[in-house]
Amino acid sequence: MQRALVAAVLVGVAAPAVGLFVVQRRLALIGDGMGHVALTGVALGLLTGRSPVVVALAVAVLGAVAIELVRDSGRTSADVALAILFYGGIAGGVVLISKAPGGTAATLNAYLFGAITTTTSGDLVVFGGLTAMVLALTVGLARELFSVSTDEEYATASGLPTRSLNLLMAVLVATTVVLSMRVVGLLLISALMVVPVATAAQLARSFRATFVGAVAIGVAVAVSGVVGSFYADTPSGGTIVLLAIGLFTVVVVARSLLPTAKAAGR
Repeated sequence: MQRALVAAVLVGVAAPAVGLFVVQRRLALIGDGMGHVALTGVALGLLTGRSPVVVALAVAVLGAVAIELVRDSGRTSADVALAILFYGGIAGGVVLISKAPGGTAATLNAYLFGAITTTTSGDLVVFGGLTAMVLALTVGLARELFSVSTDEEYATASGLPTRSLNLLMAVLVATTVVLSMRVVGLLLISALMVVPVATAAQLARSFRATFVGAVAIGVAVAVSGVVGSFYADTPSGGTIVLLAIGLFTVVVVARSLLPTAKAAGR
């Protein structure tokens, strides 16, 4: 549980930090696409006896770069690129896992839906390094990433290296997906990237406040979900996501009732 809580904090920081720019680009489902590509990497790692985390990271990054280059060339739109991520990743994972020996399929479920208590000390070292990299880049290049995510044509006209920034963004998303798969699972990671950001956006009035709020909410729901799943004996990934959605619902309802309450007070 100590390792699980540390992993939850790391993921709670990294996922919303990257998710803010993903939401800004209106690509909320890109985490799902990257998750399916990472599924191929996990299956390949299990088959070859290598670290599923390392192999999944390599495959996800290569897939993200390839899709971003295709999209940037103008040969396909963002929705088609996401479709390629979805279907290609699922197909690759299904084919590879069909060749796996007995017991491997059960292990794969831990990566699909999250099994945070299986996190090892070695995993924490990798997760810590990835989180530090993600946070350093998203904070250090916040202005540039925000500009590209908001208006790519204006960013290009301003002299920003939009292709390099888009590639960096794709790599950050792939890295975050792999970082989070032990905690919330490949099939649920997109929710942790998007929902805390959507919740913070309901409360904050600036980009910086939204960033800080999203990270705080991400850490809160991740840690609370891990603790809750321990006592309720439920999957960590599903518990974390349900808590995030529940908090978002409470905030939206409260905001909708607030004007009514003010009007009644007058």
